[in-house]
Amino acid sequence: MPPEREPVRVGVTGHINLTRATERLVAEAIRVELRRISDRPVHGVTCLAAGTDQIFARAVLDGGGTYEVVLPAPDYRDTLAPAARGAFDELLGRATRVLHTGHRTSGTAAYVAANRELLLRVQRLVAVWDGEPGCHDASTDRAVGWARERGIPTTVIWPTDARRFPAG
Repeated sequence: MPPEREPVRVGVTGHINLTRATERLVAEAIRVELRRISDRPVHGVTCLAAGTDQIFARAVLDGGGTYEVVLPAPDYRDTLAPAARGAFDELLGRATRVLHTGHRTSGTAAYVAANRELLLRVQRLVAVWDGEPGCHDASTDRAVGWARERGIPTTVIWPTDARRFPAG
């Protein structure tokens, strides 16, 4: 494939605890951003967390792109709410590639490793972030900071009227 037609590699980071109305706003904002980024196909890189990551994966597919998944640990699926596992399984099955961090169990260290691996694999980052500081080293603000330190062009999306549930 000629370089000018190679997919643009776009990663995602963002909040998991979005309200239903915010999920719709974020989905549209991500679709708009992916079209703005490039007229080439998009190859996404995601950890496939609930919320932002899964919305991103669906937007990439809707735009005719592909994506790969960086899993923090083999038990990652078990950390999701049971009601969210079906969507996770479906999206994981549609990934072109699944990578593992090498961590045996999920937790902050595995999530940090996944975020860092994701950033090694992208040319751009889309962050769904309300601008608030996070409460641990794998928070959205940390991933945005690492991307900026590496010079990765980063677009922060937080639509007007967007809301999230308190972490907990």
